[in-house]
Amino acid sequence: MTLTKIVQRVHLWAGLVLGIQIFLWMLSGVVMTWFHLDLVRGERAAFSSPAPELDTTSYASPGGVIAQLDGANRVELRYFRGRPVYEVESMSEAALFDAMTGDRLTPLTEKIAREVAKSDFVGEGKVKQVRLLHNPPAEYKGKTPVWRADIDDQLNTRLYISRDTGDVLARRNDVWRLYDFFWMLHIMDFDARKNFNNPLVKGFSLAGLLFAFSGLVMLVTKPSRRQIVQDVKFITGRGGRSS
Repeated sequence: MTLTKIVQRVHLWAGLVLGIQIFLWMLSGVVMTWFHLDLVRGERAAFSSPAPELDTTSYASPGGVIAQLDGANRVELRYFRGRPVYEVESMSEAALFDAMTGDRLTPLTEKIAREVAKSDFVGEGKVKQVRLLHNPPAEYKGKTPVWRADIDDQLNTRLYISRDTGDVLARRNDVWRLYDFFWMLHIMDFDARKNFNNPLVKGFSLAGLLFAFSGLVMLVTKPSRRQIVQDVKFITGRGGRSS
């Protein structure tokens, strides 16, 4: 078999393997460019304002709140729902403390989680239910248990709220779910959906390189149309063995 025939067959086989995935890459790329990221992430309906400046009021000693959390390695003074709080964090947990009294505020109750959701969501819709999830759906991959607030807007927005800090950890909606599905197809990570270096991507990237390189070689060598037809028949099993 000549080098030209080998290149032609490499090109045809690589094209056969790549065909469906190239279509999926193009399709997913079109879908993902159709939606703006702030809509996908739910940020269009998220309240945003500059953080208020803390005054010079005498606060409780940070040493007192740090002592209440084993292995604490970080403490931050900030506002939470209009009141100054200490956020204390260790390697395994985090908690909020009233900065005036030193009293622990977390884990947050359902009532407070609902208030956090109401203040965060500024779109058209209301909080219809708040649940504490120990095994949340795959759309949320953060720390558990976590509060989930369901909004009755057109996009079925879901807010995942930390029970320890009151932060909104994730915003999900139906657009995100559609986007995430095509994102999975695009990067070919069907589990975590975040690994750009998985074996499938590497394999198809290599096949794409072979396809492009063999195409360039064929362009330079100008193989006959008859030979290409023979190789197509060979691959599909409709022809005899090429000589």
